[in-house]
This record gives sequence, C-alpha cells and structure tokens, in this order.
Amino acid sequence: MGVFTYESEVITSIPPPKMFKACILDGDTLIPKIVPQVFKSVEYIEGNGEPGSIRKVTFAQGNQFNYMKQKVEALDKEKFEYIYSVIEGDPLMNMLDKITYEIKLEASPGGGSMCKTSSKYYTIGDIELKEEAIKAGKEKASGVLFKAIEAYLLANPDAF
Repeated sequence: MGVFTYESEVITSIPPPKMFKACILDGDTLIPKIVPQVFKSVEYIEGNGEPGSIRKVTFAQGNQFNYMKQKVEALDKEKFEYIYSVIEGDPLMNMLDKITYEIKLEASPGGGSMCKTSSKYYTIGDIELKEEAIKAGKEKASGVLFKAIEAYLLANPDAF
C-alpha cells in the first residue's frame, strides 16, 4: 500500500467559528441544502458526529459518484480541527483503501478563515496515483463547496 499526500488551502471571508459550525458541525443539513445538484443527503448511520461516527453521503443523480461512507476520526471544536476518512464508496474507485482528510480552520488577515486541508490517499497494492488528477479534482471540489458555503453565509448572516 502506498500513501499519496496532497495539501491545499482555501481562503474565505467567513471567520473560523462560523465557517466551522456551518461546514463541519451543521454541514450534514446545510450542504445538501445549498448544493443539491451535488449532494442528495448526508446522514449518520452510526453515532452522532463525534469520533467513531459513520455517515453516509448520497450524491445527487447525474454525478459520477453514487455514495460514500465517512468515518469521523477526530473533532476539536475549540481548535477548529476535523479529521475524517472515506472508508467505502465510489470515490475510492477500486484503487484506494481509504482517503483521510485533516481539516483545520485558522483566522486569516481581515477577519476571514484559511482552511488548510491535508488529504492522504491510501492506495491498494502498488497502484500509483497521478498528482495532477488528484490536485484538479480536490481543488475543484473544495473550492466549489467552500465558496458555496461562503455565499450562503454572506447572503444569510444570521443563519449561524
């Protein structure tokens, strides 16, 4: 098994506490609401969001993926840190054992947030991943999602 790591950063104008609550703590209900063309539903099938919990993400019809299961590995509400792994489903593409995402929100100049993400792709056997494909897919997904959440929060300042 090989491990490929990819680091990324996204800057948003939303402060860390508000972004963490919207994206991580309340993301199960908010994300399908604001990007229904991507996500049909997010539901916990074990636990309630604390470490060890398992949730199933169902993608909207017409996407390249149908579903995935994620396991919450760690959650620190004070430090705005969240770690989860994709442990089952289409995003693993029969090439990956799992994908682990480590997300940390930090204050950025001007009152917004910097979201730092470390993605670790654990391959099955000696499969090699192409960095360009991972980078393109990850930047598109995280950028679209964070910008959608940012737009929602700016349009609904009292939502969180």
